Amino acid sequence: MKIIKKEQRKRFDNSNSFIAYEYSMEDRDINGAVISLSGRYPDKGWTVNEICKEMAYIISGSGKLVVEDKEYELSTGDLVLINPGEKFYWQGNMEIFMPCVPAWTPQQHKIIAE
Repeated sequence: MKIIKKEQRKRFDNSNSFIAYEYSMEDRDINGAVISLSGRYPDKGWTVNEICKEMAYIISGSGKLVVEDKEYELSTGDLVLINPGEKFYWQGNMEIFMPCVPAWTPQQHKIIAE
């Protein structure tokens, strides 16, 4: 068993509109983060995870997730799963809980220009 207290989380400012608070379990199989989104991420283009699946539970707020050529409106209580290799972007004002399997790493996360 492992517990990560709020004061142990690590803050990452991925952009001005996307702040991640990582709760690292120091486990290659899974990790999680709470995301504060206030705009679009990435600012331009798309992002893709080459290895991990990213689940997103909307804790509060609303916005959209655009995956490939489909747009999904999201609001509090919605849950989505983004598969490896899918290009996507987020837009809105939301707080999101994101567990990833295997654990998310910056090396497998890419930004793709438009």
